[in-house]
Amino acid sequence: MSRKVLVVDDEPGIRSAIAYALKREGYETETASDGEEALSKVDSFGPSVLVLDVMMPKMDGYEVCRRLENRSGIGIILLTVKNDIIDKIVGLELGADDYMTKPFEIREVLARVKALMRRIEKSTASAPDAGERAADEAEAGDLVELGPLRIRISHRSAELAGEVLELTPKEFDLLTLLVSRPARVFTRDDLLDRVWSMDYAGGTRTVDIHVQRLRKKLGEEHQALLQTVYGVGYKASAPIGGAPA
Repeated sequence: MSRKVLVVDDEPGIRSAIAYALKREGYETETASDGEEALSKVDSFGPSVLVLDVMMPKMDGYEVCRRLENRSGIGIILLTVKNDIIDKIVGLELGADDYMTKPFEIREVLARVKALMRRIEKSTASAPDAGERAADEAEAGDLVELGPLRIRISHRSAELAGEVLELTPKEFDLLTLLVSRPARVFTRDDLLDRVWSMDYAGGTRTVDIHVQRLRKKLGEEHQALLQTVYGVGYKASAPIGGAPA
């Protein structure tokens, strides 16, 4: 997978500083000064990660997220001067993978880009052919199943009733954790600690948003595979009698 990062910010100083630091770390980097230019460069440059400012002319970062919502293999780190939890939640609901508030340390941006790039590389690994699939599924613990849901951990792929699920890295990690331990109840804090390796901008609300997104992708027929344990957290539950519990 390419190590391409697109830095989008209407402030030239911030844009150039982040791009310079990324290039020093070996990333192929391009920049854009507004949302419209960002979408154009997503098509022409093909980045794996966007470092995306929220408040920009012509088209803001939230709208860029909306336009890219159905594209797999692209991670988004939002940048903003706002520190309101509502602004953070909006970004997460629109599909952003991470969130940073200005001012920030360039070293932290680099660390978060590196972590997100690593997760994307795992999630976009080539799918196995039939022979590889049979061999890998024979490995203990590699294949996780819950009703119509099948997860192959080593290939970071998930299928529901034979159809491939398009999941972000964090969605895959969260779903795998829950499904691999069916009926176990995880608190939101526990899920945040296990799935998000660093202090995450949205707090435990991040977990709720990702569960909502997973349920949407599972569809109405199967969304009850993920159940809310009110006042505690979440668990995965096998379907009963062919229907979700």
